[in-house]
Amino acid sequence: MLSTLLAFLGACTLIAASPGPSTVLIIKQSLQSRRSGFLTVLGNETGVFIWGVVAAFGLTALLAASEMAYDVMRIVGAVVLIGFGVQTLRQARRSKGEAVDGSGWESTGKSGLASYRGGLLLNLANPKAAIFAMSFLPQFVPEGAPQLPTMVGLAALWAVYEIGYYGLYVWFVGRMKTVLSRTGVRRRLEQVSGGVLLLLGARLALES
Repeated sequence: MLSTLLAFLGACTLIAASPGPSTVLIIKQSLQSRRSGFLTVLGNETGVFIWGVVAAFGLTALLAASEMAYDVMRIVGAVVLIGFGVQTLRQARRSKGEAVDGSGWESTGKSGLASYRGGLLLNLANPKAAIFAMSFLPQFVPEGAPQLPTMVGLAALWAVYEIGYYGLYVWFVGRMKTVLSRTGVRRRLEQVSGGVLLLLGARLALES
């Protein structure tokens, strides 16, 4: 069991280290504040756990088997990504005239609920996350172990582990606050983040 857990955590590390929409959103929100970034992480990992539980019950197999259902989720996911991208680019334009506090950060940031909801929505709107959970988790269920509770437990471990991993991103952005708080630097990062989210959304929409 120990070797299985170590292999599972190693795989989780590789997954988290792979750049994707969630990583971009977490870094983008961490530019607002550590609180906003961490709550985005919590929202994203709630989505990870939900997809893990859905996979444990075998429901994601329905999504994989239904081309129409997958396409609907794919389009919804693309719209969400493009929406986040447009929003980020607008924030980059507005940041030129926004007031900042003494540390160089905005005195008014997004609410905690909005940050959490953004992370959750981005994850749940991604059909690839659902399909991946279905194919990923069963590989680490030990032979003879009850599949449902084991997969739910692995999903919980996956989510908790990624909270710690992505929490390092939030911490690092916070440590770089002196540099990132400069209006020009921050605006450029927001422009890059918005552009990446738009490209990811367009790619998902055009995917066949």
